[in-house]
Amino acid sequence: MSVEKRAHAASGWAMLGVVILGYLASPLLFVWSIIRLNTYDGSVPGGLTMMLLSCLLFVATIIASCGFFTLQPGQARVCVLFGKYVGTVRDEGLRWANPFYSRNLGTSSQGGAESAVTAGEKGVEVKLGGHQHSSKISTRARTYTGDRIKVNDKMGNPIEIATVIVWHVADTAKAVFDVDDYESYVEMITETGLRHVASLYAYDHMEDDDSNAAATITLRTNIEEVSEALKAELDRKLEVAGVEVDDARLTHLAYAQEIAQAMLRRQQAEAIIAARKKIVEGAVSMVDMALSQLSDGGVVEFDDDRKATMASNLMVVLCGDSEAQPVVNTGSLY
Repeated sequence: MSVEKRAHAASGWAMLGVVILGYLASPLLFVWSIIRLNTYDGSVPGGLTMMLLSCLLFVATIIASCGFFTLQPGQARVCVLFGKYVGTVRDEGLRWANPFYSRNLGTSSQGGAESAVTAGEKGVEVKLGGHQHSSKISTRARTYTGDRIKVNDKMGNPIEIATVIVWHVADTAKAVFDVDDYESYVEMITETGLRHVASLYAYDHMEDDDSNAAATITLRTNIEEVSEALKAELDRKLEVAGVEVDDARLTHLAYAQEIAQAMLRRQQAEAIIAARKKIVEGAVSMVDMALSQLSDGGVVEFDDDRKATMASNLMVVLCGDSEAQPVVNTGSLY
C-alpha cells in the first residue's frame, strides 16, 4: 500500500521574478547577438554563441513557467515525476515545483467513462473514454447521499434504507495509487457497507419482551448505535483508499411496500394492546380503592356477591369504549 510523503514547493513569487527576467533577457541577448554579427562581419564566433544562448534561455524560461501552480486551503497536489511518486504538496498559495511533474495522473476505467459506438463494415466497435484524474486533490469534507436501497434485516423482513456520509481524503497517495477511482470506490463501499450493517440488526423489537427489548439494538430505536456501527464499517473498508468517514447517518428507514400494510396493522394492534393493558391496570386499582373506601367507611356492607357485582359494573364502566347507560334498580339485589 502507498503512504503519503510530505513535499514542499518553493514560493511562486520569487520564481515569478526569475521567469520575468528570463523573458526580458532572452530577446535582448538575441538582438545583441545580431548586432555583433553585423558589426564584426560574422568573423567573431561570439555572436553565434550569444544567439544560441538567447534561444536556450528562452526555451528554459518557457519550461520554467510551466512549474507554477496554486493551491487553495483544503487542496493538495500529488507530485509524480516520470511515473515515480515524489510527494504531496499541501502548502497553499502560489507555488513553483519541477515543471516535469505530471498534471494528469492517468485515466480511470470506470469513473466518468463515456462510450461511443461506431458502426463499420465488419461490425460495431465500442470505444470507452475514461475520466482524467488531475494531480490536484480536494481534502475538504464532502457529503455523499446514497439512494434508497431494499435490503433484508436480521429477521429477514424487506426494508428500505438510505444513508448520508461525510468524508474526506486523509491519505492522497492511497487515494490516487491504490484504487482506480476513489470517488466511485466511496459510493460502492457505502452501499455495500449499508447493506451489511442493515442485515445485522432487526427493524424493530418484534416479539421481544421488555427485558430483552432494552438490551437489543434495532434499526428504528437505536439510531446512534447503528450510525456508529456504520461509520466503523465504512472506516475499515475505506482505509485502503485513504478516505476517512467523519459522520454517517440514516436518512430513510421504512418497511418495503409489500409488507408495509401488514406491519402497520401489527403496530396498531400492539398500540391497542398496550393501551388496553394500561386501562385495565388503572381500572383494577380504582375498583379496589372504591370497594375498600366503601367498606372501611361503613357506607355499604358488601358480601362476596355484592363485591363481585360492584367490581363487574365498575370494570364495565371504566374499560368500555362507549359511555355506560345506567340502570336504576329500585328493588333488592336478591
